[in-house]
Amino acid sequence: MTKSSKPRRARRATTLIAFVVVLAALGVAGLRLWPGSPLAAKAAARWESQPGFAGATGDAEPDDASPTTAPPVKPTPELEPLPVAATDVKIDHTGWYSWALLDTRTGKMSGPADRSDLSTTASLIKSWIGADYLRRSAEQGTTPSASRMAQVETMIRDSNNEAAQSLYEADGGAPAIKRLISMCKLKDSKVAADGGWSRTLLSPADITRLGACIANGTAAGPKWTDYLLDQMRAVRGTGDFGMRKAFPAAEQKQIAIKNGWVDRTAEQEYHVSCMAIGDGWVIGVMAKYEINKGYEYGANICKQVGVQLRAAASKG
Repeated sequence: MTKSSKPRRARRATTLIAFVVVLAALGVAGLRLWPGSPLAAKAAARWESQPGFAGATGDAEPDDASPTTAPPVKPTPELEPLPVAATDVKIDHTGWYSWALLDTRTGKMSGPADRSDLSTTASLIKSWIGADYLRRSAEQGTTPSASRMAQVETMIRDSNNEAAQSLYEADGGAPAIKRLISMCKLKDSKVAADGGWSRTLLSPADITRLGACIANGTAAGPKWTDYLLDQMRAVRGTGDFGMRKAFPAAEQKQIAIKNGWVDRTAEQEYHVSCMAIGDGWVIGVMAKYEINKGYEYGANICKQVGVQLRAAASKG
């Protein structure tokens, strides 16, 4: 052996030891990165526990957690049946009539195909004149005078035409009907050609939309809605007819109404319109027929619609 062989062997041994150390270090690192290894799991746990790690919010489900059971869906409560229901109304009559029933809880409307046909409202439109006048007064921050309030009351309860004309003019005239169509989302109605309130054109379907607009507070606003409905429940005299007469006397007091009746000499027709607002429902009826038959003929048509819709509900 030469003198130089021993240092070379020492250097080779040192190199071999260093190589083994490097391999061992790489092996440990590999275990930390190898999926499923214990070291990898521990490393991940330490890393994920550090502040700011996106997965350390507490929202992630542990690997061994059971699937979360979704909470049971609560069934939608069934609505109480209404005291009226759609049916095939049949009335022995001459002329034309149609009707519509609106469930104000669901928005479902029922009635014959011609429920969108138009006729003049006569005094039924007074319900809107009162609502619009009162709501606008509140919007302007004013309280109607005692004389104006007396006009509203007699216009609704007694269908007083002079009071209606005075309030209609104070409310701006024809633009008030345009507000009705817009605010209450009527689909068929038109302002009268002469701008008068009595010849406003509504359909039975739009009568129910007007009724819903009054009942939900849109028409008269939060300050006056209850007052207006109370006046409509207190309709008396000639104008107290129509669908609520199909109900027992005690129940009639809870139904708000506004009716219209007029003889149209130019057309040689009698026009009758009826609106009834109950709890969760509105009915609209319109009729036009020979002028010599008078308003009682149309009043009975409105009542018979109520009778048959009530009978249909009792069968259900």
